[in-house]
Amino acid sequence: MRVINRHQGSSAALRLLCAASVTVLAATGASAQDAPADQESGADAEEIIVTGFRASLDAALDVKRDSVSAVDAIVAEDIAKFPDQNLAESLQRIPGISIQRDGGEGRAISVRGLGAQFTRVRVNGLETVATSTDGASANRDRAFDFNVFASELFNSIVVHKTAEASLDEGSLGAVVDLNTGNPLGGKDGLTLVASAQAQYNTLSEDLGPRLAGLIGWKSPDGTFGASISAAYQQGETLEMGNNTVRWAQARFDSVNGTPCWFASATSTTPRPNSGGVYTPGRNAACDAVSLAFHPRIPRYGEIRHDRDRLGLTASIQWEPSNRTKLSIDGLYSSFKETREEKWGEVLFRSNERSIDVTDYTIDADNNLISGTFNDAWVRTEHYLRKSKTEFYQAGATWDQELSDSFRFTLLGGFSKSDASIPVETTLVFDDRDAQGYHYDYTNSRHPVLTFGTSVTDPANFQLAEIRDRPSDTVNKFRTVQLRTEWDVTDGFQVKAGGVYRRFSFDTEGFLRDTVVCPNAGGRDLVLGTITCTPNTNVGPTAVYGFQATPELSQLFTLRRAGAPAGTTTQWLIPNLDTGTAFTKLYERPLTVDAGNTRSVVEKVTGGYLEFNGKGDIFGLEYAANAGMRYVKTDQSSTGLSSGTAVTVERSYEDWLPSANLALFPHEDIIIRAAIADVVTRPTLGNLTPGGTVDGFNYRVNFGNPFLDPFRATAYDLAFEWYFAPQSIFSVALFKKDVASFPVAETRSGTFASTGLPTSIIPPSSPAGQNPEGQLWTINSITNGAGASLKGVEIALQAPFTFLPGFWSHFGGIVNATFVDSNADYVVAGPAVVPGGALINETRTSTLFGVSKQAYNGTLYYEDDKFSARASVSYRSGYVDQNSGTGNIFEGYNSTINVDASVRYKITEQIELSLEGVNLTDEYRDRWTDEDANRNYEFNHFGRTILFGARYKM
Repeated sequence: MRVINRHQGSSAALRLLCAASVTVLAATGASAQDAPADQESGADAEEIIVTGFRASLDAALDVKRDSVSAVDAIVAEDIAKFPDQNLAESLQRIPGISIQRDGGEGRAISVRGLGAQFTRVRVNGLETVATSTDGASANRDRAFDFNVFASELFNSIVVHKTAEASLDEGSLGAVVDLNTGNPLGGKDGLTLVASAQAQYNTLSEDLGPRLAGLIGWKSPDGTFGASISAAYQQGETLEMGNNTVRWAQARFDSVNGTPCWFASATSTTPRPNSGGVYTPGRNAACDAVSLAFHPRIPRYGEIRHDRDRLGLTASIQWEPSNRTKLSIDGLYSSFKETREEKWGEVLFRSNERSIDVTDYTIDADNNLISGTFNDAWVRTEHYLRKSKTEFYQAGATWDQELSDSFRFTLLGGFSKSDASIPVETTLVFDDRDAQGYHYDYTNSRHPVLTFGTSVTDPANFQLAEIRDRPSDTVNKFRTVQLRTEWDVTDGFQVKAGGVYRRFSFDTEGFLRDTVVCPNAGGRDLVLGTITCTPNTNVGPTAVYGFQATPELSQLFTLRRAGAPAGTTTQWLIPNLDTGTAFTKLYERPLTVDAGNTRSVVEKVTGGYLEFNGKGDIFGLEYAANAGMRYVKTDQSSTGLSSGTAVTVERSYEDWLPSANLALFPHEDIIIRAAIADVVTRPTLGNLTPGGTVDGFNYRVNFGNPFLDPFRATAYDLAFEWYFAPQSIFSVALFKKDVASFPVAETRSGTFASTGLPTSIIPPSSPAGQNPEGQLWTINSITNGAGASLKGVEIALQAPFTFLPGFWSHFGGIVNATFVDSNADYVVAGPAVVPGGALINETRTSTLFGVSKQAYNGTLYYEDDKFSARASVSYRSGYVDQNSGTGNIFEGYNSTINVDASVRYKITEQIELSLEGVNLTDEYRDRWTDEDANRNYEFNHFGRTILFGARYKM
């Protein structure tokens, strides 16, 4: 039986990973003397020799088995050879972990139902945050974006699922350790690894390179090692499909030829297009259509993602004696992305007043699922965002044994993540009196969208709006940490330490947005060269922008978006180059985007005391730790309120007790139990003083810098049976009682009631031209009553060595996670009177980001030359966040992802590979409204095929 050694706990997990990596290297070709003397290789390891993928599985089980707390690990098969193309996609194979994909790639993780903001990530032992602008939106929170890094830079991951006093606080979900270098764990002398792959996407039909290399050297006496590695990837993917930008209720101009608006409540004189009075109850058809939900911006389109990643690592280790070890690690990553969107749509949002409805259908869920519309506001958009994330980290570690019984580790370093968006540009063509537009959402995920007016003729369009929204988000960490260990007696150890950590978050945003014409008419707001008509002029003589011309336009053709017959698949969009030059967009002065200009600084000081023991009680062997962690958080939040910077400072303290117990009733069976108080600091966006304004959706969000952290008590009970080499059957039960859980408060009101100046409303939004055009949804955040979460993880892993001959080379890994959670939310439900306010109600639902079920399975084959793997991951649907415009929540429906890889060794040095990602071309199915499951977006990203070769010396 493996007995927990003296280096127990979270710091031990890192040591165990290093030892595990050495085990894998030895199995894949490194010499036996490279393993450390205290590693328990022994006779058992010589009897069963495993290599490659099986060796990595065995090493990961060693980490899990030799820890007192609940951990899971992934260890690379070999240097610079991580088993997946994306770290998040590797993590989803661990029981209890699900991932969220964005732009076709894994971006963030959820652990045991708790989302990315509840997970802390450390790189080489230092907590950090890496943020990107990939996908639909920038990450301006605590969540860690795994897509920033090339996976080839890492050789191991360990996931701490239960807390320890000696483990960094800040997580209700898990602490994830990413590790890059361990040059003293390699073979003596020079190590050289190089790989080259081509990456092909079936939707974009793009072929891009993926290159990686490592050079390492270890002195013959084993006292000095150094390594550097590099990885580069470039690829283009397409995202094709449709979007509604939510559904909403609104009052239209007329229904089936019957006017809905009149000069007064008693008048019989219609008021088409604008003005007048709508009287509920006057016309049943008008009321039915008004109260039904219609898509706000039904559209098909294409999104192009052009990604460019460069990663560099360097590591130096010096071990002048058995008692002293010094390590210096550095990591640099550059992630560039260009996102280009091309849409053809109708802008129902805020424009229903002038639109006529005919031949409509309302379904059983109160959805206006089909209809024909006249005076429709047709819009085509061309969007371009250029972004770059640069991540730097440097850290140093000094491990010192002062005696046989006392040792310390001094760790320090800094990291910086800078996610900048120098260009975020949108140009808009409008045709505001289009006739005969028709949509049909009978097949809700594949709607028919048909434009009655020609959308390929420039004469029908005007350039009506221009936008540019550059921004920058910077996260910085500075950390100093001291950890000590004292072996008081055989089987009893005391750990103590202290930490200082400073985290700073700064984001700033700017606007160059403007509509071309003001509502009242007059000279345009861009060049001052045309005379605009008032917005009450709806018809062919209306002037609301610059006349589109062939020079300002380009033709877009929709393809492979799942659009059924009858859908319009060609339309004009603005030409960004000629349009921005014509409007002199980039010469316009920048104004501050108040909602995206804020900062938070957190200084954390604290310490811990932990007791570790092992022995036996009544013949039952055990290992345990228990302790207390204390942290004080000094927090400073700054935001813009009425255009003035406001800073709010506060401090709070947390005492976090924890205990872990491992019992060994048999040499192959472990029973684990844990209890701990855990904490996650509030979401950064919720801490901002003042208010942020969304003028497109008539929504105001107020922050609360006095929010309490998320605090919870976590309980864990697990059973693990290591029934054969490289094998495990495990069941883990977990429960989290969340004592403090911030919840949203929502009301409806006028903009004037918020006390905010109209100057902070984006000028290009509907509210920018008409601040009181409708009631606003006003959201704030406060400390809630709490929430609960419980679940079970089941996992089975085994090679099929019990089968005869060829079949004995197979093996399998399967796991399942079931989570039950609930929390109360105040939501704004549908209006019950046409044009009336949304109705607040309290709804009980799952915690945001929690899937009730997740399943993962991998079948693998491996012999001396050939290896193959196929993996399937399933995640059930989940609620993602509060919605708006009367919809109750929004989220995602279930997904299934299938990946596979094949490798063949030509020689011991050269290996060929073929891999496939997302082989079923799974669609991302996002919904709005938990009850009606309305289509929000339905997109697919194509399959990705990689083929290449790898050389190792």
